[in-house]
Amino acid sequence: MLRLKLLSRNITGQLFNQSINHPIESICSNRQQQIRSICCSTSITYSFNNRIISEPHNSFMTRHIGPRDDDKVEMLKKIGFNSIDELIQATIPESIQLQKEIRLDQPDDETSILKRLKEIADLNQCKWRSYIGMGYYNSIIPAPILRNIFENPGWTTPYTPYQAEISQGRLESLLNFQTMVCDLTALDIANASLLDEGTAAAEAMQMCFRYHKEKRRKFLCSNNAHPQTTAIVKTRCEALGIKFEIFDGSKDVFDGIKPLTDTYNLAEYCGILVHYPDTNGNVDNLESIVNLAKATETIVIAATDLLALTMVKPPGEYGQFCDIAIGTAQRFGIPLNYGGPHAAFLACRANLTRLIPGRVVGLTKDAQGNQALRLALQTREQHIRRDKATSNICTAQALLANMSAMFAIYHGPKGLRSIAEDIHKKALYLAKKINDRGVNRVITYNPFDTLKVKVHVAKHIKARADAAGINLRYYPDGHHIGISIDETVTDQDLNDLIWVMEGEKEEHADHIIYPYNFIQKESGLLKSPIVRKSPFLTHPLFNSYHSETNLIRYMKKLENKDISLVHSMIPLGSCTMKLNATTEMIPCSWPTLTDVHPYIPPSQAKGYQLLINELEHDLCELTGYDSVSFQPNSGAQGEYAGLRCIKAFLESQGEGYRNICLIPVSAHGTNPASANMAGLRVESVLVLKNGSIDKAHLKAKLDKLHDQIACLMITYPSTFGVFDEDISDICDMIHSCGSAQVYLDGANMNAQVGLCRPGDYGSDVSHLNLHKTFCIPHGGGGPGMGPIA
Repeated sequence: MLRLKLLSRNITGQLFNQSINHPIESICSNRQQQIRSICCSTSITYSFNNRIISEPHNSFMTRHIGPRDDDKVEMLKKIGFNSIDELIQATIPESIQLQKEIRLDQPDDETSILKRLKEIADLNQCKWRSYIGMGYYNSIIPAPILRNIFENPGWTTPYTPYQAEISQGRLESLLNFQTMVCDLTALDIANASLLDEGTAAAEAMQMCFRYHKEKRRKFLCSNNAHPQTTAIVKTRCEALGIKFEIFDGSKDVFDGIKPLTDTYNLAEYCGILVHYPDTNGNVDNLESIVNLAKATETIVIAATDLLALTMVKPPGEYGQFCDIAIGTAQRFGIPLNYGGPHAAFLACRANLTRLIPGRVVGLTKDAQGNQALRLALQTREQHIRRDKATSNICTAQALLANMSAMFAIYHGPKGLRSIAEDIHKKALYLAKKINDRGVNRVITYNPFDTLKVKVHVAKHIKARADAAGINLRYYPDGHHIGISIDETVTDQDLNDLIWVMEGEKEEHADHIIYPYNFIQKESGLLKSPIVRKSPFLTHPLFNSYHSETNLIRYMKKLENKDISLVHSMIPLGSCTMKLNATTEMIPCSWPTLTDVHPYIPPSQAKGYQLLINELEHDLCELTGYDSVSFQPNSGAQGEYAGLRCIKAFLESQGEGYRNICLIPVSAHGTNPASANMAGLRVESVLVLKNGSIDKAHLKAKLDKLHDQIACLMITYPSTFGVFDEDISDICDMIHSCGSAQVYLDGANMNAQVGLCRPGDYGSDVSHLNLHKTFCIPHGGGGPGMGPIA
């Protein structure tokens, strides 16, 4: 969650600068004492001459880190140490301990931080209205859901539901999400959300590849897919040696006038990706393509819109081999958030169940025979199958999926259909006004909510749009403009759009009088064979909680079945320990941060740009690396992106033939799964009884595979909690193999922050789990954030 992770910079700044600038430094007479004073930055206290000096009463650390002075003394005594710096000296190899000041801003108190964040957020120009679309739409978050889930630590702070007995509320809500997706797509099974639509499409492509036993090494994608989705799938195909091809997704192709088989031998392709509706707004009949695919057992993936599926025939009703549906649930009550996080979905037919990625919630029975919920089918997952896993994904967007499920419960099937019809009606009205004038022409022939318009003079339209504070989609050719209608569009907004496109307004700007039966007369969808006739969301759950009071009671009932930080600590290891301070969460629902479309001009997002740039500086300072990419939506995606960067670097050095990733058996299970996805072959490295890497075994591997080594992927400290004493030597050993690199898994970075820096002792690339080391909440299993440095 980008806006959340950015908040960590000032809080961590307070941590480290207080250690660096504390008066204690003035009496440190040698380097060892200086190191110790810096090491103590992870604590709310400093130790010197066996004395404990407390932070000021109202400091952030004192308020938000639980143990008090007496608690610390008791815990240290229990494990045989007199001070925290003595513990650190005994734990972290002296050769890698930090010996320089960390250059961060001066610390601020919480009140000042919020004031400054408000000033930065106000730099985003949120008074502009964005109708850009491309998979991102304005949405109305129902107030009960905003207050009782999105702003509620009872929902934001639980850990991933590995322990089903303390996660029954969350699991029920995620099962509701799965049911919602299955009903709307008319498919058999759905997972408990994925990271984003592009990733869901890439995972679906890999399902097709695995279904055909990795023998069909070609994949087809419509040229009318969202460009970001196309780019992600293409990149994933390249890593796996799959040929990615784009076909003409015109109406003639979908209608069977120009069948795909005239150009492609579909028996060579593992899958076909189509958008339904597509990026230009058209909703095509998939029957012709599905029938052609069925003849060759080529799987069709439909990237679709859940709201549109309340009106149009769902993918599952097109018959066998339209087997997978993917998309995003962002329209179901999730803000834009400058591009994320949003809960993606993936649904499929039952015969693909074992290939589905991510979490799946299932029903079972407890020891007393009562119905219960748990994570099902875990033998597919990376923590068990490692490099043989169906995917490297080990989390989801649980918080956002739960909000989307509650949105569907709150509105019910009739409410969702009403929202969809209102959007559709306004899109049709706008199209009619544009076409009636005759200057510009809507070329979208069967729209749901999006229009692609061929314009006479684009610069005149853009000038009026800028004057009205409206963002549209401007196609690269300079002759077409896209407009996407959403549930927030009012009649006034619609009239403004008419003026922008045609230079004229309706007489009654704030109230449009639609002709009688307008939608029935103008809608191609409602007259076509692809109109939806089947019922959906028929379970009583989706038809019982339409009042605010009932919904709040239901949400509270589920919340009370879980354990979160409002109930107790969650002692599940170093990689999960971090703060979810209220101060860090407050800005998350500010409109100046939530109502920002990812494709607006950068000049309208100066607040985000400033936050991103400052955070990049700080993360580089904390890690010793040179630059950061904030694209990855999770630690697993960070691993994949980091390994792909290493692969690209090797290719730039003329060493693209290196394809082996060495991974100690003490590494996270995600590591081998990520290496496999990145097109690397995994070779395991043994560890000694004390948890350290077996250097003799590593050397033997290097001697044998010297010219094939691409990288070492190491978790540090390891999953055993061990800081390997020889980490610098191990990095040097890898670097002796040509351009081979060291990838350090940053899941345990919170054990290093302020104490040592990966970039200083030899690591080349890391991902940083901001939902582990910094302030992004786990959300009961997501969102996550895994930037690579």
